[in-house]
Amino acid sequence: MTSYLEIRRFRDDQIIWVSRNHLQLNQLHDEIIQRVISVSIKQTETKYGSLPCPFTFFMMGSAGRFEQSVWSDQDHGIIYQQQGDSINDYFLALGKEISQGLKLAGYDYCDGDVMASNPLWCKSFSEWRKQLVNWSNNSNWECIRHLLIFIDGRSLYGDASLLENLKIEVYQTIHKENLFKKVLNNTLYLQKGIGVLGQILVETHGPHTGSLNIKEKALFPYVNAVRLLSIKGNILETSTILRLEKLSQVELPSIKRELYKQQFLKLLNFRLTLSKRDNYENSHYLPISTLSKTQKEEVKEILKNGAALYRYVRKLIEKEDY
Repeated sequence: MTSYLEIRRFRDDQIIWVSRNHLQLNQLHDEIIQRVISVSIKQTETKYGSLPCPFTFFMMGSAGRFEQSVWSDQDHGIIYQQQGDSINDYFLALGKEISQGLKLAGYDYCDGDVMASNPLWCKSFSEWRKQLVNWSNNSNWECIRHLLIFIDGRSLYGDASLLENLKIEVYQTIHKENLFKKVLNNTLYLQKGIGVLGQILVETHGPHTGSLNIKEKALFPYVNAVRLLSIKGNILETSTILRLEKLSQVELPSIKRELYKQQFLKLLNFRLTLSKRDNYENSHYLPISTLSKTQKEEVKEILKNGAALYRYVRKLIEKEDY
């Protein structure tokens, strides 16, 4: 494929066949993004010459965790091996080209500008190292948030070791500087999904009235808690499922790991099959009135188990008094 619009047509043709299968859907997203990167590199080389040095392009957010729905926005960055003004300019131009290509291929720009078109997320290896140390040393809310976004990074193109080596250093710093409580405070704010009477707490106003916010109330308790346990256990995997599988008995007993894995898989399946899928925003909401009695009970179980996992991790971190 030689153009972004061709890739968009490919996306539109293929996605209907995998839109109810989490694994196949995310494999398709990876393929689409990799095709965009290939076209973007050719476009950039035509304008600015050959790639000046090895690099890696990595996804973050739900794409980094291999947890995208039918629609997804952009969260990505670039790490390149060598440093220099002309090299910096080259890879920033490539980052902008990829961002524009992904937009044309059907992926909205990131509202928070976490994209390789932003110099904050497009740097040489040595500049990335300095930035990550700075975020760790400052350790204010925004810096910790940036660190956690980076930790969910997954290389999709190029030299993956550039990303992996930096992530190992970030993990070491979090342990060394005892940043676990700051990480806890940053991510483990829990929006309740179950009311005192056992009811599912839905949106009470706006366009999603009567719907459950899957992202905030269901997905995030699992994603954030398991990420923190993975940092504690030095697990470099990015998907919540793989992180759960790699956790040791010390971090989480095996019977609990299997329970949370099955609950999270069921949640991803519900999001694909039961939410509105006409756009990115709507895919995060589950209209409760459309669910059967059995489905409502299953959703309640998912929410209760997510809240239990959240409480477990909070007590674990506070108890160990990092």
